[in-house]
Amino acid sequence: MSSWEERGNYLIEVSQRCLKGHKTFDLCRSHLVQASQISKGTIYNHFTSEADLIVAVASADYRYWLIQAEQDTLQYSDPYLRFIFHHCQRLYRILSEQSFVIARVIPNESILIQASDYYRERFEQIINEYQQWNQHTLAEIGVVAGFDRYELLKDYLRGALINSDDAKKHPNDAEMYYQFSFAMTQLMGHSHKRMPTIKVFLQWLDDKAV
Repeated sequence: MSSWEERGNYLIEVSQRCLKGHKTFDLCRSHLVQASQISKGTIYNHFTSEADLIVAVASADYRYWLIQAEQDTLQYSDPYLRFIFHHCQRLYRILSEQSFVIARVIPNESILIQASDYYRERFEQIINEYQQWNQHTLAEIGVVAGFDRYELLKDYLRGALINSDDAKKHPNDAEMYYQFSFAMTQLMGHSHKRMPTIKVFLQWLDDKAV
């Protein structure tokens, strides 16, 4: 990895730290000067517009979830449990780490159009891979005719992550994950599935505390 890439990754990490607990993407390139101790010229060289900064942070977030998805594929042989616990993990991370919910601002065509080719193309590649993982997992669970289940779940997940963050839900609330999973299961069209119980979610949360 080149020093340019390393510096860019560092600036993205600083951006993510600055955004913790925020409900809007109120971070500008100029804010990174003091936060990163890197010159304004260097920062503006990495991100030629505010859109570049937003899209770069979004790419890093979705890259994280793509890596998590690959790990979940190895951990959960059952695609239903894989999908459920993957998205519960997304919710847990947002609440426990107060991570900025990137779904508040991205995907957004107007922002993507303003971004430079480098950042836009990188984001599109990552999010396409992540969407393919979700669609493939749902196909493994079993296709249910009548509705576009992927679109229903995508819209629900975006709203649930934002609403849970807005409501400042507690990250260790097993009942919340149970209800979250119930909604996902219904939208999948697989209400017959045996869902993880609250006891299972309590154990899942206990394992995170170790």
